[in-house]
Order: sequence, then structure tokens, then C-alpha cells
Amino acid sequence: MEDHHSSLSSGFVGDGSVDLHGHSVSKAHTGRWKASLLIIGVEIAERFAFTGIHSNLVTYLTDVLRESTATAAKNVNIWSGVSFMLPFLGAFVADSYLGRYWTIVVSSVIYLMGFILVTLSASLTSLKQVGIFFFSIYLVALGQGGFKPCLQAFGAEQFDGDDPEENKYKSSFFNWWYFGICIGTLTGFTVLTYIQDNIGWGLGFGIPAVTMAIALFIFLCGTRFYRHRLPGGSPLTRIVHVFVATFYKWNVSTSYQEEKNVARIEEKEVLIFGPRRPKLRTDQFRFFDKGTVEDELDHECKITFNWRLCTVQEVEEVKDVLGLLPIWMACLIYGVVFAQTSTFFTKQGSTMDRKIGSHFEIPAASLRCFTSLSILLLVPVYDRIFVPIARYFTGNEQGITMLQRIGTGMFFSTISMIIAALIEIRRIEVAKDSGLIDLPIATIPLSIFLLLPQYVLFGIADVFAMVGMQEYFYDQMPDTMKSLGIAVYLSVLGVSSFISSILISITEKLSCRSKGGCWFTNNLNNAHLDYFYWLLASLNAINLCIYMFLASCYQYKNAKKIYFL
Repeated sequence: MEDHHSSLSSGFVGDGSVDLHGHSVSKAHTGRWKASLLIIGVEIAERFAFTGIHSNLVTYLTDVLRESTATAAKNVNIWSGVSFMLPFLGAFVADSYLGRYWTIVVSSVIYLMGFILVTLSASLTSLKQVGIFFFSIYLVALGQGGFKPCLQAFGAEQFDGDDPEENKYKSSFFNWWYFGICIGTLTGFTVLTYIQDNIGWGLGFGIPAVTMAIALFIFLCGTRFYRHRLPGGSPLTRIVHVFVATFYKWNVSTSYQEEKNVARIEEKEVLIFGPRRPKLRTDQFRFFDKGTVEDELDHECKITFNWRLCTVQEVEEVKDVLGLLPIWMACLIYGVVFAQTSTFFTKQGSTMDRKIGSHFEIPAASLRCFTSLSILLLVPVYDRIFVPIARYFTGNEQGITMLQRIGTGMFFSTISMIIAALIEIRRIEVAKDSGLIDLPIATIPLSIFLLLPQYVLFGIADVFAMVGMQEYFYDQMPDTMKSLGIAVYLSVLGVSSFISSILISITEKLSCRSKGGCWFTNNLNNAHLDYFYWLLASLNAINLCIYMFLASCYQYKNAKKIYFL
């Protein structure tokens, strides 16, 4: 404890952060908003580039590669799922071996190579092949897998969690991080989708490639301002260690635990991995406490790493990870609903009147910019107005808890799907009244701006749920697994995309056998997207009830702010 205070008084960061060369870093000249705002700027550029691929991908697959609407939607969902699952690989490499900084650099190069190949595939006739295009977009997914989880965790760790003055800004960081994401996404929707639809796909994909190169350059320019955390060794090894030690000690009683022996093991861990925040022993999953009991065989063991004995720190880390699983599962349906904004919402809008004035026609995918606009307007309101007011009534520094924030977002997403179903019913009615029901390429005389409520409501839902999930999974993961925490958040979107794809396939097969006709057809005027939206709204409402129960039972992790060094 004395060393911790001395590090603060000497002007160095006291949470174990170092510079790129492993030396102690100055609190005044590194980290904080100076570094995190630069990192947010990099994220804005990266989101702009990624949006250039993701937002209009379903249109490219249907219009250029001539896939059916259902096939294109499934391919987009699968690609999105892979994109949001690969961060597990990037996070594992960062937390175990390379560290976040070098993982970001390496993955940025892969990311850039993917964008260049996508551009060439869309531009050159000799490369305009389905196999090459899919290889290139999955290379983009691989690059994002290392870039996305590490950059956000890297930005959050620029604030010293044990300095009260800096710690209070960490929650705000997640709000402004998502604010930056929406700036990049909004610009991508409005600029890139227009270029792709009206000028050409080659230029529409080439601009993101140049932007990604600029993002890498900006990130490297800020190197001297960054605070770094040393890799803590393989988290997978530590998790397996706990299960193996518990298996060996399954019949041991924890009432004979010798705390002095545990403390001795903890001291060895500090020598290997550096200072960590010691965990308080918790009552949940107490069976794993058996792995910390030292018996005679452990006492006689001369090897450095003993699979039969683990530390309280390791056990509590496993408990933290297991405690996240119920909440993670309860967030999946929200992710399924979220996946529709880039598939069926876009195709729905493509059938409607998209003209502004007599000549200008907006791309259907660009309507998603209103989701980003609503987020841009609401994030400052949430951070500067809602949180202080809520803090006054709740006494919570964050205004409301992270789980309450996620649940509120789930509620708004349910309302959004109900509105989407009602608007789809209206769209089909107008198509019938206009005699366009059998004309899939005809424009229905109904303004695309009628879809605005469902997009805006999704923006409101994202301000609560998406930002809440980012902060929750980052904050509640063990200190040595922060990149994995962001990967777990992203995996919600990834697994949800897979679930959405499976749900579409099952629904398509079952509905085509029924008398009511297929819910998904290439002619959306003969489809029943409204039925699918009602199904999602119902699932989301049921899931919200389950989530509220799980959230009421959840215990937030705790840790003693004591340092060994």
C-alpha cells in the first residue's frame, strides 16, 4: 500500500501501467483524455471504413453477385457473426502474448490488406469473382478481430482505475467512445452508400481502404502518449488450471483452508505476472474454492507450476467469468433484433419512395444514419443531463447500474420491432391498393421516411443497451482479461447474427410449407416481414422478463485496492 501511494506522489501511474519499453510512465504526460481522444479518433476512421463494407453488403450481394434476398441476408449474418466472433482470437493473443498495442498494429495491417483486396475485387473484371470477394471480406473480418477488442480496451486503460479523479472519467469514456463510433458510422452511411449506389463500387470500397491506412498512421503517431499493460499470460491456461485443481480436490473440505499457504502462492504469482488487484473471496460457485486447499502432496511438490493447486486470485477470476454467462445469454435476443437493421430494414426501404425533391434519391442503407444521429444527440444528453439527475436520486456514481441500462435498451428495442411490424403492414396495404403487389421492382408510393421511428427507437435502445454492454463486460471481467471482456461483448453480436441466420432459415422452411405463404421471398410485397417482426418482438419481450430476473440475482465483482509492489 505504501508503494502504491509513493507511486502516486512521485507522479507515476500507480496501477502497473508502463510505456512501450516497459518503463514506468508519468501520470501528467501520458494517458487520460489526451490519449483516449486520439484513440477515439482512430475508431471513428475505422468505423467509417468498416461501414463501407457492412452497411451495403446485402445490396452488393443481391445486385452485383445476383444472390436472392434470403441468401444474401443469411450470408451477411454469417459474415457479421464471424466478424464479431474473431475478436476472441485477437483478445486472447493480446492478453496472453503481444499486448494490446502490437495486436492493434498487426491486425491493422491485415485489415488494410482486406480492404485493398475488396476494392480490387469490385474494380477489376478479372478479379470480380464470388470466391475472391468472400475471401477479401473475411480477411477484413480477421483484421477487425484483432483491432476492435484491443483498441477499446486500450482506450479505457488510459485512465487509472485506482485514481479517483481519473476513474470517474472511465464510465464517460464508454459513452464518448460510442459517440465516436456513431460519427464514423453516420459518415459511412451518408457518404459511402451514396457513392456505391450512384458512382461505383470500386470507389465506394476504395475510400475505406485509404481511411484505414490513415487510421493506422494516426494511431502510431500517438505512441509516446499511451499507457500499456503487460500481458498477463494465457487466461485459458489459468481457467483450465482452476478446473483441473478443483477436479483433483473434489472431495476436500474448504473448512481446512490454510490462508497463509494461499498467500504464499499469491506472492509467487506477483513475481511472475506483476501487481494485480487481489480478489475478495466470494460465496458464489464455492465448489471451486477446493482448488485452493493445499494438502501434503502440494507441500511436497517441487515444480514451479502445480496443476493440483491454484490461487484465490485464479479461482475468483473464473467465478467472474462464469458469472457473466447468464447475462451474456440473455443479451443474445437483443443482438438478433439488432441484426435486422442491416438486412431486412434495408431491403424494406429499397421498395419505398426514396426521392428528396424531383431528382435526388437516397440509398436505402443510408436511412440507418438516423439511428446514428439519434445516438449522437442522446449520448451527450445521457452523459451530461441524465446521469447527474439519476445520480441525485439513486446515489449511484453512474446514475443507474450497468444492468439497468442494458435492460432499458432491451425495452426500447422491443418497441422498435412493434413499430416496424406496424409500418410493414401499412407498406403491404399501400402496395395492394396501388396494384403493385406483383411488381417487386416497382416503387411503392410511400415515403421511406415512414421507417424513421423504428430506426430512431433503435438509436435510443443502443445508447442504453450497447454502451451498457460494453462497459459491463469490460468492467466485470478480471483485470488481466480486459480485451476478452470487449470480445465477449462483441460475441453477443456475433452469436446473435448466427442465431438470426438460423432463425431466418427455419422460419423460411416452415412458412413455405404453410398455407399463408413464405415469409421471405424476393418480392417483398408478397412476403410477410411483419410476421417475422412480430415474432422478434415477442421473443424480445419474453427475453426481457428473463433478463430482469437474472439481473436481480447478479452480484457485481469486488476487489481490494491493495498492491503488492
